[in-house]
Amino acid sequence: MADVTTNARDLARWSETLAAIARTGMGFTENLYERERYEEVLHVAGDIKAAARELADAESDAREAAATQRETDHFVQEWMESIGEGVPGYVTPKVAIGAIVGNDHDEILLVQRKDSGIWLYPTGWADVGYSPSEVAVKEVAEETGIDCEPRRLLGVVDGQRMGFSRFGMYMLLFLCDHVGGELRPHPLETADVGWFGSDALPEATAGAQWWGPMAFAAIGGEESPATFDPVRAPIWRT
Repeated sequence: MADVTTNARDLARWSETLAAIARTGMGFTENLYERERYEEVLHVAGDIKAAARELADAESDAREAAATQRETDHFVQEWMESIGEGVPGYVTPKVAIGAIVGNDHDEILLVQRKDSGIWLYPTGWADVGYSPSEVAVKEVAEETGIDCEPRRLLGVVDGQRMGFSRFGMYMLLFLCDHVGGELRPHPLETADVGWFGSDALPEATAGAQWWGPMAFAAIGGEESPATFDPVRAPIWRT
């Protein structure tokens, strides 16, 4: 099973990279021949992504070929609709912002997602017109009712590499101090909110094995430089 998961992640990564190259090329070229070639690359990337889904699900039946074709067409359509021209068409990872908020009792602020029931620190997509730290403050206030003040950057995470995103995504994780407000779940996005100690996290807390030790060490006052994913050797596609 471990080999299947690893292979599926690799396929998803290769698919998104191929699609990004093709979409960026289509955003910059005015040559019809080149556009046709890039579109063909998108179809190949769609096939790879559909195959990654099949490996991840470990499913196969008599309808496999038809289902794969439908998924390929769906992926290609989504990619085609997102192509811009020139610099706006240069495909880069999406950016998300996460906030590790601690209180005077060395507890962490967590939210429970209404759609999945999963608990996690407040997160949200970066909004145009805001700095990353401003997004952190805004997301915490909107999702939990808590006012916070960013203290420092804890780390930058490649979501696709970590396995919690199927597309290119970077998360900037900020350490923040609780400075006011009252717990108040967002009526549409959040089912519940609360403060939790390191030994009392909800059972359905996502990814605490990798962010938990870093988060509680920082909340407890430990100072350390911001973390980032180590460089793979060799670097792929240099």
